[in-house]
Amino acid sequence: IGHMLIKEDGPTCSCGRRGCVEALASRSAMERDVRAAPNSAVLKIMKERGKDRMTSSVIEAAAASGHDPLWLTLKFSADIIGTAIVAVAIHQLILFDDRKQGRYVHIAFGIREALFLLLGTVLGAVVITYNVPGLSSPLKLTSRAIADVFSGKITKWSDTRITSLNPGATLPATDILVVHRSDGSGTTYIFTDYLSKTVGTWNTSVGKGKEVKWPVGLGAKGNEGVAGQVKQTPGAIGYVELAYAKQNNLPTAAIQNKAGKLILPSVAAVTAAAAGAAGTLPANTDYRISIVDAPGADSYPISSFTWILAYQHQRDQIKGKKLVDFLNWALTDGEAEAAALDYAPLPTAMVSRVKTRVAAIDFNTAK
Repeated sequence: IGHMLIKEDGPTCSCGRRGCVEALASRSAMERDVRAAPNSAVLKIMKERGKDRMTSSVIEAAAASGHDPLWLTLKFSADIIGTAIVAVAIHQLILFDDRKQGRYVHIAFGIREALFLLLGTVLGAVVITYNVPGLSSPLKLTSRAIADVFSGKITKWSDTRITSLNPGATLPATDILVVHRSDGSGTTYIFTDYLSKTVGTWNTSVGKGKEVKWPVGLGAKGNEGVAGQVKQTPGAIGYVELAYAKQNNLPTAAIQNKAGKLILPSVAAVTAAAAGAAGTLPANTDYRISIVDAPGADSYPISSFTWILAYQHQRDQIKGKKLVDFLNWALTDGEAEAAALDYAPLPTAMVSRVKTRVAAIDFNTAK
């Protein structure tokens, strides 16, 4: 799925795999047949042609003819490629599909239609960590300054766009080394989502995603890779998960929030962000939402939910009941454990709303 349906780029597949390249030869014919086929025949065509010819443009051709591209992608994956890969595809398509598809995901596992619930659990955040010799107080930054640093528009620590935010601090006239993730990650998605939402030029140039084309900087794998590069390189700056920064005593920057207040990352400030965002959510929200740049005087601006993705209709009564019992515990007693692990608990008002969704999980009709 990752290669055939997502990473095709123009006339050749960006992954360069033999199967992807060979698929291009028969793609046009398959697209033509898919466009002309009735609903009942589309999946049959895909199966007969084989998975090596499945590309994103074939799915798009089906969508142009009124077929549901998400359903076709996942149904094809389950029947032909295998259900193990489908779990990854579901996660990506449901959480990060900007077209808001996937609320009802139908997959032929040979058992029954599957309806998934997305449940908010606890909250995390992304922080800016840095290595600036001689700086004793927390670095202060705005979203614009962060975007300019990570896009290479600010290259020196002594740039006035940074020093003006840090009066009284001694910032050296040395180069800034940007360190970013080299691997795909939710941390990168949250960070770039924040910059895309708050800085128009970032949104139109770099954009958001688990992986982006960074204009400048050095790539490192994982939170530990970014943190390691920053710690050993004077002048470096990077982004990591809040929990990782706290557990490793990394310096973190105060960031100006939507209310104009400079906020240091903390468990309380992340919960405040969720509380600020909660007031804007519709009653029927499915919690597939972003809370970056949330309103509220005390909100930390680069905050995010973590989620559990659960079947609404459980196939095993005993396991289904245990799942519901666990989720109810997690949303009550479990929330109290979050802060000790450097994650933020959900605000009280949001807990009751998520528990209502948990109550919709059906296990009594399972065999």
